[in-house]
Amino acid sequence: MTVNIDPILLSVFAKAFRSITDEMSISLQQTARSPILCEAKDFVTGIYDGQGNMLEQTENLPILAFSLAPVCKYIREYFSDEIYPGDVIFHNDVFSMGNQNNDLAVYKPIFFEDKLVAWAACKGHQADIGGAVAGGYNPNATEVWQEALRIPPVKVYEKGVLRRDVWDLIFANIRFDIVEADMRAEMGSCVVAERRILAILDKYGLDVFEAHKEALFDSTEKMMKAEIAEIPNGVYTGEGYVFYDGRNVGSEYTIRVKITVKDNHITFDYSDTDERTNGFVNGTYTSSASATLLTLLQMVNPDIPHNEGMIRPFDIIIPEGTILNAGYPKATTFGNHLCPPNADAIIKALAPVIPERVTAGWNNLLCSLSVGFDEGKQDNYVDILFLGMKGGAGAMKGTDGYDHIGMIDASGGVLAQDYEMYEQQTPHLLLEHELTCDSAGAGTWRGGLGTHMTYQVGSKDTQIVTFGDGDFIPAFGLFGGGDSNLNLIELTYPDGTKTKPHNKDLITGVPKGTVYYQVAQGGGGYGDPKARPADRVADEVRNGVVSLNAARDTYGVVVDPKTYGVDEAATAELRA
Repeated sequence: MTVNIDPILLSVFAKAFRSITDEMSISLQQTARSPILCEAKDFVTGIYDGQGNMLEQTENLPILAFSLAPVCKYIREYFSDEIYPGDVIFHNDVFSMGNQNNDLAVYKPIFFEDKLVAWAACKGHQADIGGAVAGGYNPNATEVWQEALRIPPVKVYEKGVLRRDVWDLIFANIRFDIVEADMRAEMGSCVVAERRILAILDKYGLDVFEAHKEALFDSTEKMMKAEIAEIPNGVYTGEGYVFYDGRNVGSEYTIRVKITVKDNHITFDYSDTDERTNGFVNGTYTSSASATLLTLLQMVNPDIPHNEGMIRPFDIIIPEGTILNAGYPKATTFGNHLCPPNADAIIKALAPVIPERVTAGWNNLLCSLSVGFDEGKQDNYVDILFLGMKGGAGAMKGTDGYDHIGMIDASGGVLAQDYEMYEQQTPHLLLEHELTCDSAGAGTWRGGLGTHMTYQVGSKDTQIVTFGDGDFIPAFGLFGGGDSNLNLIELTYPDGTKTKPHNKDLITGVPKGTVYYQVAQGGGGYGDPKARPADRVADEVRNGVVSLNAARDTYGVVVDPKTYGVDEAATAELRA
């Protein structure tokens, strides 16, 4: 049957696909129990065609999103003709296209008229996934079995019937009951998508669906090729840096990317990247390729639909055995968090040729996770401290960076906990959480502000894990813009003893009453700070964004401390 493509209907399909993934996201957020999901939105939702090609996906956490389609294709091949209506499949295996062990995905095939026509999928960061350390982050790990329960594609429902033995096997190896509830929320999200896809097929028919799907892919591909064509042909290189692998103090690693632009095609080649580590600071092909895609997508038209056509003009080469694609059976939990130095390398490579599209460096990640027993609730808890990790974004030409936005691998999609909910969901007491003066890199356009926070540990014998690189290298400035500052985590024990954990560390036995302090700095600046309008600098002094000293010494603006007016003569002299 020949189907004529209706451009209006093509737009309807594109918007409908987007609406479905958004509804999936709302469903998952409102039914999940873990604050990692319902507060921070550390998950993604997506829909895919019968072959596993991306129809649409949400933007909550892009580093997860771009791993769904490759796994879907793998599952399609893995089960072959043994996929049935009513199946539900779990997957987290980093060695079969997964991105991180804790990111546990659900896939649900969708059948119409006895034919596999689509898939619904979602993936969320789970509070625990087994392994040697509660919460999933084990800086001492050297192999995958020390990190997590490894789940290759496995059916938990087959033909609509729960496989109780499989279900019990999985959750017998996971510490916290909350994970079981959250996986049910993921499955419910996929059911929502199934209903909506079937409603579209009932209305328009399979032939119209398939034809317009392919047309949508082709249209999106043309849009992406047009964006790439705006980048001058050439070969561009950049580097990003990783510090300390969790085992070897003083260890450093370099991510090297060679970007080749030829007309409307772009290739990212990481062949010269350093070899994998013997610790847990490694990535998978999928996590690293996702980091590459999401970084470039920040430089192109944001209205390009998120479907298979978007990624067709890309080639990504990441040899196995490098830190970005460690290979079996290496530890890889940190892999998502290699996105910041990967993004740094890409930005530095492309900044000279597309200066109007790139941002300065984003605040690099330094994060923590606390695990313990809440005596008030008589229950265990796990918390990833999103409040503390969300530093500022880098500035770009014409725009200051976003304040308190967090890691670039989330592209601003991960939220901070609500203060009251944080104290409800953990035994900790939040003492302060504020934007930090002078935390942003200076520039004609400044970086986004970072934050500092303090909480008091409310559980006995608490475990705290730290991970990131933000205490080694600040967010970089571009085109004369200034760098930001280094991040910090510090613990003050009840006896007054202070300690600064390593940037990848496992601290056990932290006593109740310990004070935890964290600084997440801002993003890098863009352009000469002395070109920033003086009145804007004065306003920021008034609002506590920039100090009097920084205004004078960095921006060349002299501000009256009483009136906050600009001393025009003194400023002109400093800026001469």
